[in-house]
Amino acid sequence: MTYLLIFFVIAIALAPLSHFVPSKRQREIARMREYAAVHGMFVEFRRVPARAHGQPGARDASFQDTIYYGRRLPPARQKGEKARAWVLEAAGWAALDRGCAVPAALLQLTPQVLAASVDEGSCGVYWRESGGVEAVEQIRRVLESWAGQLRP
Repeated sequence: MTYLLIFFVIAIALAPLSHFVPSKRQREIARMREYAAVHGMFVEFRRVPARAHGQPGARDASFQDTIYYGRRLPPARQKGEKARAWVLEAAGWAALDRGCAVPAALLQLTPQVLAASVDEGSCGVYWRESGGVEAVEQIRRVLESWAGQLRP
């Protein structure tokens, strides 16, 4: 009986520590982000590109749990390169700027990717981190190809 009481007191004392044990989803996200970092990408919290006219799109509410996986670009020869963005809509990829063509590399991305952008220092995608390391590898290949096209 005494041992049972001691075990019960220890269990109650250790119970709050269970909140610090990562969940299965947290371990999977950590694995994907580590894979990205080891393979030359960086991960940031960034605001997902929106339409220029300020009208919220139908998918804007679903952009809350997205994260940016990017690849750094070498310095541009010309300064002041304009940032461009594309969003995956029901009909396919669409440029946020009317005069911008959709890069062919984006057509190879998984449906988990919601948007893509390129700026002076990087190119990358906004997605929900689902699909595991295989999805990160596909994104890595696409970003590597795209970066090579942007800055040969």
